[in-house]
Amino acid sequence: MDDIADPGRGDEAAEARLVAALRADGFVRVQAEAMHALLGAAATSWRAFAETWDDLGVDCYMADGGRYRRRRHAVFRLAQGRIDRQPHQPHFQSRDYNQLNGGVERWFEAVLGAAASHPILRRLLELGDEVFSAAEGRRPPTWRVEVHQFRIEAAEEIGRPTPEGFHRDGVDWVLVMLLERTNVGEGVTEIGRPDGTSLGRFTLSRPGDAVLLDDRRVLHGVTPIHRLAPGAAAFRDVLVITFIAT
Repeated sequence: MDDIADPGRGDEAAEARLVAALRADGFVRVQAEAMHALLGAAATSWRAFAETWDDLGVDCYMADGGRYRRRRHAVFRLAQGRIDRQPHQPHFQSRDYNQLNGGVERWFEAVLGAAASHPILRRLLELGDEVFSAAEGRRPPTWRVEVHQFRIEAAEEIGRPTPEGFHRDGVDWVLVMLLERTNVGEGVTEIGRPDGTSLGRFTLSRPGDAVLLDDRRVLHGVTPIHRLAPGAAAFRDVLVITFIAT
């Protein structure tokens, strides 16, 4: 497993390391310092971006009956460096990829304008375009990009970041970045091959810790979280961005 802790000299060198790791292993872990360096000037407004996670709607599509997940969703089209938000639409996964919640159109509340237009999100979309295109060996005519804001809460019950278990998302590429982690234990990210062979286990613990992965080659999951201090808020906030070449 490659673990990018040092951003290297300049964006091009750092992105080249990401591409090399993705091609070799199918995933790469990026530590907070390196991600903040890749974000550049956009990272200076981190707090304002993270605060948009305080206004997420409850995910009412949880087939396990849980109410521990909050989220918002948006779709973008990337073409020739242009980023265009698409009309609000449902998120859909077949049951081949999500046996728990798949097979239905899920209409989540839309990502608010403050998050959708934020420089951090815009920079991450650009980064995904650059890195994933290089890893593909070509720049697709367009990318269909879905943006998911997640808050997993651990109140009276444990919170399950991936209640569907060890899985693929049914896309081409995935970027997951931690925004905040408050008063929770566990939440270990696991990466493996389709045959079940483990490729790595690590915890996204600091704001900016991230993992990029080739969804066609590897599976991923996150162990449940639990509250540490009774009576205090306990949650894990992440941004998930998926890319499909079209």
